[in-house]
Amino acid sequence: MFTSNLLELHVGVNYFTDILYLCDGRFNQLHTLYVNVYQIQYPNLIIDNTAKICQCHIYSYPYKLKDYYNITNNFPGGIFKYVREISLFDERPFKHEFFLQISQSFPLLKKLTVINGKQQNNKHSRVSKNDKENLSIINYPHLTQLDLTQVHNDYIRQFLLDTKTCLSNNVYLLIDYRLTKKVTRNFTRNRTRSNCAKLSYVVFSRRLEFPEHLKDYFPYAEIL
Repeated sequence: MFTSNLLELHVGVNYFTDILYLCDGRFNQLHTLYVNVYQIQYPNLIIDNTAKICQCHIYSYPYKLKDYYNITNNFPGGIFKYVREISLFDERPFKHEFFLQISQSFPLLKKLTVINGKQQNNKHSRVSKNDKENLSIINYPHLTQLDLTQVHNDYIRQFLLDTKTCLSNNVYLLIDYRLTKKVTRNFTRNRTRSNCAKLSYVVFSRRLEFPEHLKDYFPYAEIL
């Protein structure tokens, strides 16, 4: 098919390489092409087809969806100001810097789910005396719900230690009871106390009998 009078085209394609078939000269008057690409399987693929392709300026639409699921360590970054809910999943460990990038890329994040059973690497490399760490403290100013029910206990430390994370007030937390007990040293650890005091609801999985001082550790939370 060849056409000499088509100026603007809106189309959806399965793969990024399918765009090449639209830019082979058959639309010789085309000046604006809007493309929705459903899959980019090989983001590092180099395509040398410049002899057959017209000169193009490529722009990307802003991501306007409100959710973004299964983000991995390969997340390229960017600013997603419309996204309110995300999930993080990988079979490789998440580093502190990854969570810092997430907080910056999703400035209005409200709901966060973390799924990772792998132990964090180098988690003790920057720990100093008095349980302190030389890390940038990560802020989630709009976070209202945090799901840590499917994580290694290192990620409970990541979010509850005030040397790593500063939670907002009134967070609804879903978390494993036994791992929380371990991380908070039977709900006595000072470095996790301030973030626990900001919680409005705590839903424990694998719950056992609660110690009497548990409520003092979560003074403003309804414990379920």
